[in-house]
Amino acid sequence: MTDPSAPEPHRSLRGVLSDSLLWRLLTESLPEHRGKYLAAIAAMVVVAGATALTAWVMGAIVDSMTDTQNRSAVYWVAAAVAGIFFVKGIASFAQNVLLARAGNRIVAQKQMLLYNRIVTQDVAFFNATHTSDVLLRVTQSAQMARSVIDTIVTGFVRDLLTLLGLVAVMFYQQPVLSLVSLIVGPAAIFGVQRIVRRVHSIMAQEMAGLAEIIKVVQETATGARVVKAFALEHLMTARMDDAVRGVEQRANKMVRLEALTTPLMDTITGLAIAAIVVLSAVNVFGQAVGTPGQLMSFVTAFLMAYEPAKRLSRMRVSIEAGMYGVRMMYSLLDQPATLTEAAEPVDLPEGPSGVALEGVSFSYPGARGVFSDLTLSFPAGTTTALVGPSGGGKSTLLNLILRLYDPDQGRVLIDGIDLRAASFASLRRKIAYVGQDTFLFATSVMENLRIVRPDATDAEVREAARIANADEFILGMPKGYDTPIGENGLALSGGQRQRLAIARAVLRGAPILLLDEATSALDSHSEALVRDALARVTEGVTTIVVAHRLSTVLRADRICYLDEGRIVEMGSLSDLLARKGAFRALYDQQFAA
Repeated sequence: MTDPSAPEPHRSLRGVLSDSLLWRLLTESLPEHRGKYLAAIAAMVVVAGATALTAWVMGAIVDSMTDTQNRSAVYWVAAAVAGIFFVKGIASFAQNVLLARAGNRIVAQKQMLLYNRIVTQDVAFFNATHTSDVLLRVTQSAQMARSVIDTIVTGFVRDLLTLLGLVAVMFYQQPVLSLVSLIVGPAAIFGVQRIVRRVHSIMAQEMAGLAEIIKVVQETATGARVVKAFALEHLMTARMDDAVRGVEQRANKMVRLEALTTPLMDTITGLAIAAIVVLSAVNVFGQAVGTPGQLMSFVTAFLMAYEPAKRLSRMRVSIEAGMYGVRMMYSLLDQPATLTEAAEPVDLPEGPSGVALEGVSFSYPGARGVFSDLTLSFPAGTTTALVGPSGGGKSTLLNLILRLYDPDQGRVLIDGIDLRAASFASLRRKIAYVGQDTFLFATSVMENLRIVRPDATDAEVREAARIANADEFILGMPKGYDTPIGENGLALSGGQRQRLAIARAVLRGAPILLLDEATSALDSHSEALVRDALARVTEGVTTIVVAHRLSTVLRADRICYLDEGRIVEMGSLSDLLARKGAFRALYDQQFAA
């Protein structure tokens, strides 16, 4: 994933607007919502026109009030003022609603695009990318993309048109004094250029700090038992305090940078107004300043131009701050999908299925190879146990069959079909999996079980739980099967979570069953009950069992001893015991008593 915080050369405003990433954001987001944005732009034009008219009508107000002979003009001016402000209010309302609706839709679409890109990644992506970084990209970067679009649309339409309209009123009423007031623009641009140079680095640090806050909260929640058991509260609190203070300091820096435009504009504007007052009073140019109404209209337009000019001066700062989030968003969206479905995927056939690995070589990114030219088959309807020391490749083999990774060389086959050619839907239907790290959703027991087969009846769910020896403890919970179990089943013991995972696999009823240390968290009594249940469940099912405790694999049709990615021994229990090799040594070690 590319680093969006990498430094880049300073660019002018034109450079920002021609930036390919910004152009990509606008061309991807605006066309689909052109109706809302065009309507919002029309409302902004009305707001800009009404603002300019407000400044112009101030001259008419002053002139009509000083003309005591023509009272009807006062009423017409009063009606015009009321009408202008009414129209401006309606247009402002329409502008805000339309921009909000379009912006909210863009955020939703970008978040779904980001999530869809995430779920196409293999497990290696999640191993290399911290969860807090992913969360930050899905939430903050989409919002920042929307803020960039809103800033550009409102700045270049509403604020720019408003400023142009007010400047037009100024030149119409007082052309000479208007020329003097133009000193504000170049001075403001020069000041903003200096401010923008610091924005990018501060935003990079700000997003890193936000990611650290999310990380600390996640680790505190998921590792609550470890934090409590080892009295790590002070350590976690110190980490959180450092992260929060860092974010606070950088947020204050950003506020200062954005706020610097205000005293800059105030000072320059104040000097311009002072110069205008002096010039109009002493009549330096030897020309009359016009009627009191014209001077009032000019001053009003000049003062009203202050706010849109200030927003335009801040626009570059806001765009640069938001573009950091846009870079984060596109660095994830442009991340190549590591697990893709074939252009014309093949559905795996129904019924019992055989699994085979042919000449498979595989290594994790940045690590030594796990397998080299491994060939191994798992006949349909049989149970094969994978045993051996840790790091031998047993769990990796299951990951390849699940197609969480693709082999570097060779093929993984089900019923003779390469998994890279198979459709994801048919592959997932084929396999049920129970791992040593049980994951449960933060919902009820019933929903956690039914999630693998939404059409299952309550009776089928309860039967699967009974087979997995989970029915008894479920019924003992406050609401039975409707009891919420908390995030990742934190309300349950490790053995209870694992029995629910087994029940989920039983309910799936897939022709291939993968068990990776499926009974590791069970006590001896529960293990014996689940072992008997699995013996019934695995009849006629292609089952691959990874286990370190040999008591769970003694009924396997075949046992394969893996060490450093190589098949050391393979055969039935009696064959391996008779050979007195690596498996026999392991067997004697575990059953010596």
